[in-house]
Amino acid sequence: MPQMEIDPRGPRFGAVVTMVVFAMVLITGSVWLLAAQALVFAIATVLGMRYAPYGLMYRWLVRPRLGPPSELEAAAPPRFAQAVGLVIAIIGVIGYASGMAPLGIAAAAAGLVAAFLNGIFGLCPGCEMYLMIRRIWPGYQQLVPAEPNKEVSL
Repeated sequence: MPQMEIDPRGPRFGAVVTMVVFAMVLITGSVWLLAAQALVFAIATVLGMRYAPYGLMYRWLVRPRLGPPSELEAAAPPRFAQAVGLVIAIIGVIGYASGMAPLGIAAAAAGLVAAFLNGIFGLCPGCEMYLMIRRIWPGYQQLVPAEPNKEVSL
């Protein structure tokens, strides 16, 4: 089965938008804004990166102004990262909604750091988790070829 590939600039654009959302959550303490971000993560996780709300914004508003990407990347690692973001956002929603603001703040801060690393530096912690899990899980090593020009040495 061929692997779905996406423009790598799309997830980075989404990470910048997500970074702004998490920053606004930390400033306002809005459980509803964090819940909306969780919904964005859920859509991307369930439907895939091509149908992610921020991916659609990128595809319709930003990409037409750019040239085609020089290379494509597998959609699976960013999709896994969206699932990790969903877990973080749900923890944050639980924290804020149940009156445990420090839990909500910690979750939103973790999401902000991850989005910052991806949006600004192109380092996607969730994608790196995906690759690490695929490499150590028995039977899946052959599915994730090493890409020395894109991976951080451990």
